Amino acid sequence: MKIVFIHEFGKAFIPKSFRPGLRSYLLKAGIVEVPYGAFGILFYLAYLFTFLTYFFYFWGFISSKPGFLVFIYAFLIWVVVPLSFIALFMLLMYLYLDIKIFNRTRKMEEVLPDFLQEVSTNLKGGLSFEKALWMSIKPRFGILANEIAIAAKKVMTGGDVDVALSEFANKYDSPQLKRSINLIVGEISAGGKIAGIMDKVVQNLKRTKALKDELTASVISYMIFIAIIVIFISPLLFALSFNLLVVIQKVTTLLATSTSQTGAGATSMLGKLTDVSLNKTEFVWFSHIAIGVVAFFSSIIVSIIEKGNIRGGVKYIPIFIISSQIFYMICLNILTALFGNMIQI
Repeated sequence: MKIVFIHEFGKAFIPKSFRPGLRSYLLKAGIVEVPYGAFGILFYLAYLFTFLTYFFYFWGFISSKPGFLVFIYAFLIWVVVPLSFIALFMLLMYLYLDIKIFNRTRKMEEVLPDFLQEVSTNLKGGLSFEKALWMSIKPRFGILANEIAIAAKKVMTGGDVDVALSEFANKYDSPQLKRSINLIVGEISAGGKIAGIMDKVVQNLKRTKALKDELTASVISYMIFIAIIVIFISPLLFALSFNLLVVIQKVTTLLATSTSQTGAGATSMLGKLTDVSLNKTEFVWFSHIAIGVVAFFSSIIVSIIEKGNIRGGVKYIPIFIISSQIFYMICLNILTALFGNMIQI
């Protein structure tokens, strides 16, 4: 009997039509080999999680049902739970890889002007374009150097330089990178002076970067304002609201007690006030959820203001959420201690 290893099982788990696209997507994230073994482990972990969930959580509920319903419930659990687990894990992995690809693209865009300047210098020194491209690959260019090295190797093995560069540019979702490479490829095809067009591209890239930095500096006050509201003011207001409700509850209870002997008229006048009720635990949980939602969407707004997109500012999400939650607990404890002895019932 053939033993199915984790790698082989994971490879069988991925449809053949899906594999080329998966490999291309992983290459953008810098992952050369498709981790089929990880997919196999994920499958086994999903059914291990389903097994534990079934016997420790669902079994007590299912065992009390009639025989036919037991079969239906068990079938649904053993199908829905592992698929949900795998879908959630794949979604998290997709978000992680998408952010990683975005960061790799931004790093290449940052060093692209310096790299093109290096290529232009080599061209002016009398080197051919292919040789100048290869000689410009330096460790300080990081990810861009690795990608250009792949393109240069394709050229050295008989490929066309314009095709290799176009494949590299189209590999990443970067309008800046695509425009720059397309201009260079167009100049190569036209047989013009490549060094001259590269100098103009470098000037435009540096000017664009300076404008982006200036724009970011001009909106820094809005970012600070949003951060102050989310991290400090919003938790403080929720903590004040909690203690205000507690004080109102104590006051109405005190008034109801003091007027209980004055007759039915006075009691009916205060009837609506004495109906004030507050579940402290539910309010605290509501505050945590509301503050978390506000912090999440505020971090997205700050990310869009600073980077122009959401993925560039994902780092703000945990910072805003954790900081606001911690400050809320601090404000809640301090204000509860201050307001606690104001009214004694």
